[in-house]
Amino acid sequence: MTTLAVGQAMPVPPSTRPSLRDWLAQGHPWALTLYAGLASFAAYFSMYAFRKPFTAATYADVPGWEGVIDFKVALVIAQVAGYAVSKCIGVKVVSEMAATRRGLAIVGLIAGAWAALVLFAVVPVQWKVAALFLNGLPLGMIWGLVFGYVEGRRTSEVIAAVLCATFIVSSGVVKSVGLWLMIDFHVGEFWMPAATGVLFFPVLIVAVIGLAQLPPPTPEEQAERMARPPIMADARRAFLREFGPGVTLLVLAYVLFTALRDLRDNFAAEIWTELGYAGVSEVFTASEVPVAIVTLVTLASLVLVRDNRRALLIIHAIVMVGALLIGLSTVAFQMGMLSALAWMILSGLGLYLAYAPFNAMLFDRLVAATRRAGTAGFLIYVADASGYGGSVALTLLRSMPGVSLDWLHFFIGLAYATAAICLVMMVASILYFKGKLS
Repeated sequence: MTTLAVGQAMPVPPSTRPSLRDWLAQGHPWALTLYAGLASFAAYFSMYAFRKPFTAATYADVPGWEGVIDFKVALVIAQVAGYAVSKCIGVKVVSEMAATRRGLAIVGLIAGAWAALVLFAVVPVQWKVAALFLNGLPLGMIWGLVFGYVEGRRTSEVIAAVLCATFIVSSGVVKSVGLWLMIDFHVGEFWMPAATGVLFFPVLIVAVIGLAQLPPPTPEEQAERMARPPIMADARRAFLREFGPGVTLLVLAYVLFTALRDLRDNFAAEIWTELGYAGVSEVFTASEVPVAIVTLVTLASLVLVRDNRRALLIIHAIVMVGALLIGLSTVAFQMGMLSALAWMILSGLGLYLAYAPFNAMLFDRLVAATRRAGTAGFLIYVADASGYGGSVALTLLRSMPGVSLDWLHFFIGLAYATAAICLVMMVASILYFKGKLS
């Protein structure tokens, strides 16, 4: 017979020991919120290490490249094109994905993207553009798969705000890591993207395992925010038939925000160089951290608004404030009232206040306000497929013969156009949904 020492606790049989999922389900809601926010942040942060590091290099004067456009521009277009195709595929795949398959899908897709980065390093110059297309092809579905773990909860805004902070902070951080590898460790610019991915792969695995432990939304959350089962093709078509005009207005605004955000992100090295910050790797992160903090706090505060229709209108207002900030900060910079760094921070803040809600809380609240069961991922991917298609078209336009604007002044012109047009679109969307949902 086994004896116990004084003070030794009786061992708990394995069958009765609570799992992490049980602990999260039975614990304080804010403990689950913090856990879900950190796990989703780490998962999507890791994805950026497989997508964005290549943009830290300039790829100037690449031997053997005789393309009609700049080599880096061709790489950006190829990857974004793959990403846009992925978003189109994701309208079906993400909408219909069972929760039990998300984790394996995330790891498998990112592993495929890393394999494409290895190809990018080893294939001849003429095939490197194709390798970047293959790299973007699986990555476009990661956002919807990660967001599927956290949508439809009472604290979804807080979790989503933390998640949205990834595409504000992560791009700058992984580009800083890529530049660090090239400068301090002399990693070649073609091997640098794959090397950066290797550094973040362990974080990805831990984060995905963590996400898999999340319990589903409670019955009370499903009553307030609607259940979020997979949504099939007939239900998707029915939703668009009923709310098509409003969704169209939102998507058109998002196309411009995405194009501006992608231009700022993909050609940040060129823009910073033209602003006088050539070779300063820290500037990528320094300009994004303040943006992430303010955006996170603003969007997370939406959790205080329980009424879904009121929350939807407030989100529209936040997007409009972002558009105004883009335009006004650019005016102030051109008038000499703001330094280059201050302008990049303020215009970036406006951009992400406008852009980030489309990727999470805007469509999450729209689904809840319409009282339709289904995933917000469906609407996010309709918008994303259009947005990245617009980004490809804009980059091609900038690279056409006869367009002589440098990246900085092209960005300034697009900032003005985006601010003006999107303000009109958002006002029209408010009027539409106020009438439709009343």
